[in-house]
Amino acid sequence: MNRRSFLKQTGLAAGVTAANKLRGATQAVSIVVDPQDQIASAAAPTWAVRTLQDALSAQGIPAKVYPRIGAAPAGDRHIMVAGAENAAARQILKAAKVSMQPGPEGLYLAAGNTGGRSVLLAGGTDQRGLVYAVLELADRVKYGTSLDVKSPIKEEPANTIRSCARCFVSDIEDKSWFYDRGLWVDYLTTLATHRFNRFNLTFGIGYNSARNIPDSYFYLAYPFLMPVPGYNVTAVGLPDAERDRNLETLKFISEQTVARGLQFNLALWSHAYEWPNTDTNYKIAGLTPATHATYCRDGLAALLKACPGITGLSFRVHSESGIPDGRYDFWETLFAAITNCGRKIDIDVHAKGTDERHIAIARATRMPVSMAPKFWAEHMGMPYHQAAIREEEFASRGARGRGNVVPAAVSITATRGFLRYGYGDYLKDTRQYGIIHRVWPGTQRHLLWGDPAMAAGYGRAFSFSGSLGVELFEPLSFKGRMGSGIAGGRLAYADKSLEPKWDWQKYDYQYRVWGRLTYNPETDPDGYRRYLRHEFQTAAQPMETALANASRILPVITTTHGASGSNNSYWPEMYMNMPIVDAARAQPYGDTPDPKVFGNVSAFDPQLFSTVNGCADALIDGQGSAKYTPLDVAQWLDDLSTAASKSQAEALSRAPRKDAPELRRMGGDIAIQAGIGKFFAYKFRSGVLWALYLKTGNRTALTEAVKAYSTAREAWASMAEAAKTVYAADITYGKNANMRGHWFDRIAGIDGDLGDMEARLADAAPLNPPATVDAAVARRAIATALARPNRVSVTAHHTPAPHFDPGKPLEVSVAFNANGPRRKVNLFYRQADQSQRWHSVEMQTHDNEFRATVPAEYTQSPYPLQYYFEVHESSGSTIFPGFSPDLSNQPYILVRRNPGRG
Repeated sequence: MNRRSFLKQTGLAAGVTAANKLRGATQAVSIVVDPQDQIASAAAPTWAVRTLQDALSAQGIPAKVYPRIGAAPAGDRHIMVAGAENAAARQILKAAKVSMQPGPEGLYLAAGNTGGRSVLLAGGTDQRGLVYAVLELADRVKYGTSLDVKSPIKEEPANTIRSCARCFVSDIEDKSWFYDRGLWVDYLTTLATHRFNRFNLTFGIGYNSARNIPDSYFYLAYPFLMPVPGYNVTAVGLPDAERDRNLETLKFISEQTVARGLQFNLALWSHAYEWPNTDTNYKIAGLTPATHATYCRDGLAALLKACPGITGLSFRVHSESGIPDGRYDFWETLFAAITNCGRKIDIDVHAKGTDERHIAIARATRMPVSMAPKFWAEHMGMPYHQAAIREEEFASRGARGRGNVVPAAVSITATRGFLRYGYGDYLKDTRQYGIIHRVWPGTQRHLLWGDPAMAAGYGRAFSFSGSLGVELFEPLSFKGRMGSGIAGGRLAYADKSLEPKWDWQKYDYQYRVWGRLTYNPETDPDGYRRYLRHEFQTAAQPMETALANASRILPVITTTHGASGSNNSYWPEMYMNMPIVDAARAQPYGDTPDPKVFGNVSAFDPQLFSTVNGCADALIDGQGSAKYTPLDVAQWLDDLSTAASKSQAEALSRAPRKDAPELRRMGGDIAIQAGIGKFFAYKFRSGVLWALYLKTGNRTALTEAVKAYSTAREAWASMAEAAKTVYAADITYGKNANMRGHWFDRIAGIDGDLGDMEARLADAAPLNPPATVDAAVARRAIATALARPNRVSVTAHHTPAPHFDPGKPLEVSVAFNANGPRRKVNLFYRQADQSQRWHSVEMQTHDNEFRATVPAEYTQSPYPLQYYFEVHESSGSTIFPGFSPDLSNQPYILVRRNPGRG
């Protein structure tokens, strides 16, 4: 094969052609920046232009900056960098029939002419939008994509906030990246390139509360950063030189973040200063209860003065912060430092354990305030907001205080338990604060994630009901947490040839997909595909498909199997087995229903998903359930796992280099996720069959349950054996066994549970079936459990109202194709308040249209309304809208209040 044929076949021809266009006749690129253009000549766009120059230079292409088009050599290729008000830019966009709408962070790329020259316009509605436009060109150059823009590109953000949080949780594992200035330069550039607009450096989250803290580094941040005048407070044993280095490093990180046009947030999750642990590496000395609040206030004030790059602060304010519930006075004292700092500071308050008084204290600073609830508990579920919270959260809610203010003597966390793992009651349309949904690092901590369809779904979900956006705890966020740090590399590779230069580079594609699609869910796929083409050449397309299918697996498992809301107990990525048979077997899931067996585990969205035992009940009753069942989920997981494995095999067959580290890194993570998906697919099936056996005594159900569980076990064991060649024996995210170790360690728990099931099958004594279960009913239920689910599919026509008027009834109607089967349709509706239950009403039919009314007294509310339809036919039941085939949509409808009606 000659070189030309090889380049075409490997997908590199387009990149070579693009480079040749720049290297050819022109030999150089002229970048035109008008010094009178206040947007283009600002600091952040100027930095972006230098980055573009560096990218061109790396390709051997000289690039210079000129103040006007006439000053640039006529033979060069011309790139014009301009802000929204630049006259030439407006002329080019007008000729291209692109309207430049006012608004933040918009970017434009368009070919045109100005001053008698052909130019490529990189435009932005503001500095950050222009940074994105220029970095888009730099990324195209870096990855060999043509700079030719045949059709104008116009993009604007779907979410106001797109934040990435990096956590310091381990003295052992995190100092190396914290002090590495080269890492920060490339890492922050990557965030800006992929259209994140905020970076959050997070301190004090290494523990859940101020107990048993062996590694206290940055847990109370102030003494690790500076001496606070007027106090003799120290971290005992910390050298002054190291303390000073910490502050200089923090200043560097904040300055580099701001230089790229991003916001820099500092998260201070803990304000505890004493804890009962004799092994703590750095005890805090010099503080007393009498000086604690004022020291923290003055420490924060000094920190804000020393680091002018800090543009925002994030706080945890409930008891896990080290400040007891009800101590509003502490927060009033602390926040005085923000009030008096002399500049704008965005305040984010972690929503758990909060009430209206916390909000009032934050708002009294006269700074922008946002509440930050968890998205899908401490995990990452599917790309929508759960339609309901688990009963465990309802059970602990207690009585609300007046105006959502809880008396000091009562635990806010207990009385407002519905705020533990969701947006709770904070989505009032009348709210005077923002909402930022925080994606916790519980589901997928270590393996690479990258599904464009789901990323686009998340991009749509995070503006839910006027929310500002999202903060993502990045991969590895909790690596080494709770004193479990191990030296030798955060990625924990057994095969050190897989190590990139910096740990975050393993996740480059994840940042790329997540950032670009939360900025714009409809963004050009080339923004992430160019990376795959560069890394995998002819294998790019099947690798994209393999990783996309693999990446859906863990969010689906999380959504449908809510074993624990706590990331300290539940780690779906390295699952500690929940027993099907015997609740007495060891398992770490405290906040799950009793008896603690697989069949009883609630979904994190129990409104749309049934339990294993609920599925078995429905099969026996023959009523059918509109909810998605574990059998539906099993089929999703089976199909995703199969598709991931098939595409990965195709990618491997196409790859020019089978030993390339990037191919092996991504391939290893795809294979592990595919194995997890296959395991859960068959465990769900086994769980349903086991439940049918218990309810009917039918030994066929037991036999099939053992078969399914054996298949699940083999899938896990095969995956774990392969993972031993990739990852070390101890991947640590905590001290307890369920938060560390290896996939291979989990086989013993699976074997014990499977052994209990096999022992029941070997028992000659049959289980006496309940007298009410007919043998034919049992056989039919088992057959259904063994068959591929055949969920009813409906074609419905529904137009949501643009809004509703508070205090007036909301009429809802849905129509189906004429001459269809007889149907019963129920309307389910609820205010967008997770402390409430859903209501339902049977819809009335007229001329194949079903109608129902949400009562006026229910719409007299500050909350938006959610609703969906349950459709029942003789052949089965379903939900509308329900989930699309890619599982990436919102399965219900949201209607907000008429903004003109109070």
